Amino acid sequence: MPARIRVQAEDFDPDAEVTLMTSGRRDIGAVVTFIGYCRDEGGRLAALELEHYPGMAEEEIGRVAAQAMSRWPLDAVTVVHRHGKIAPGGRIVFVATASSHRAAAFAGAEFLMDYLKTQAPFWKKEHPLNGPATDWVQARDADDSALERWGDKDKLGGLP
Repeated sequence: MPARIRVQAEDFDPDAEVTLMTSGRRDIGAVVTFIGYCRDEGGRLAALELEHYPGMAEEEIGRVAAQAMSRWPLDAVTVVHRHGKIAPGGRIVFVATASSHRAAAFAGAEFLMDYLKTQAPFWKKEHPLNGPATDWVQARDADDSALERWGDKDKLGGLP
């Protein structure tokens, strides 16, 4: 079963996504989910703006999800990523992985989130409460370091 990938402006319903993933399935023994939220950055942030190239982002996320499914025995993968302006407390990303056993589901979800955080074709701009929007947000060293555990970072156009 191919991964389900969506990039959308609208919010998503995590419970509905898991239900869709598991409905009628008797082979799934574990589902791991991750939901990423917009932080207020200590009360200074009004919104986070995310931009992407339609079509390209979905294709690239799908390619990496397929790699996760070939690397671990995952029975299903869902990734929903929002774009546009998102206020603090709003959901940004949903990743769900399903497998017969928890270890594969956990590893697959972590792998996908490390990729999404550092390599997925999204650009982020902060809109502070006071003042104009900032420049585009740069990746953090800690996020890059997390990604390195999965293999050669230079191959992440083709994750291992």
